[in-house]
This record gives sequence, C-alpha cells and structure tokens, in this order.
Amino acid sequence: MKSKDSKNKDKDASNKWVITVSLLSFSLSIIFSFITTLTVNNLPIPIAILILLLVIALGILFDMIAMAVTVAEEKSFHAKASKKLHGAKTSIKLIRNSSKVSSVCADVIGDVCGILSGGIATIVSMKITTYYNLKFDIQVIISAIVAALTIGGKAKFKLTAQVYSTQIVDKFTKILHLFKKENKTIEEEK
Repeated sequence: MKSKDSKNKDKDASNKWVITVSLLSFSLSIIFSFITTLTVNNLPIPIAILILLLVIALGILFDMIAMAVTVAEEKSFHAKASKKLHGAKTSIKLIRNSSKVSSVCADVIGDVCGILSGGIATIVSMKITTYYNLKFDIQVIISAIVAALTIGGKAKFKLTAQVYSTQIVDKFTKILHLFKKENKTIEEEK
C-alpha cells in the first residue's frame, strides 16, 4: 500500500504532466495553425489539398506510433539491448513510458493534426467554392471526406500497430536517434 506522501507525489507528477501536455498542445496549435493558415491561403488548390493530405497522414502516423508503443512488449528489446544494438535502450524507455509517449503522439500531435486538417479543409473548400464560382458550399463534403480519411486511416493503422508494434517502435527509435545525433553535432560545434 502506498504512503500518503507517495500518493501526493504521484498526484503532483500527474498534474505537472497534464499542465505540460496542455501547454505543449496550445503552443503547437498556435504555431502550426498560424503557419498553415498563412501558407495554405496563398497556395494553389492542388498544393493546398496535398498539404491537407499530408497533415491527415501525419496525424494517422503518430496515432499508429502511440498504439505501437502502448502494446509493444519490452522483452522484445531486452535481447537487442544485451547485444548493445543501436536504439534498443531507447525503445525500452519508450515502452516503459508508454502513457506519456502515447499522450504526446496521439493526444498532442495527433489531435493538433486533426484540428489543423479541419482548418485547412475549411480554407480549401472556400478556395474551391470561390475558384469554381459554386453556388453551394462544399465544406460539408470536404469535411466529411477529411473525417472519413482520418478515422478510417487511424482504424487501419491501429490494427497495423497492434500486429507490428515491435517493428514500428524500432523504426521510430531509429528516427529519434537521427534527431538526437543532429542535436549532439550542433552542441559539439558550439
């Protein structure tokens, strides 16, 4: 049974995590919304649609990573870690912190992408309506397409994440290490 101090520390850590995730979501939403709104408003329709599809794909990708980290088994990476294979220890850390990793990937990045795709869909529908001088608003149709792509994509790739969780976590770790190396190189130059 946990002591009262231990429960308070857990509660404090949980509250700090909620505040951190909320502030991160707020910051990313402002930054990405500002950038995409400025960018998409000035782009031709096909490129705006391409950006919309990329944002949807990014949301689906991070949702898949969140699921993979949640269901992956740590023991799959222990043998790799004992052989000192690159990234195995990071994979274990990701799995041990799966609730936080999942929260950042699905709740922060995935949800921000969902909000962005809605905003971009609105801009795209206005651009199409204006360009083709349509007498009706196609925003409902475009929003439905975006919702179907997002929900269908997330459903498909959550199943993929459950089957291939080890491989997905392994690949994600390798990508993280690419950024880690770049940061070390930048710090070494200073």
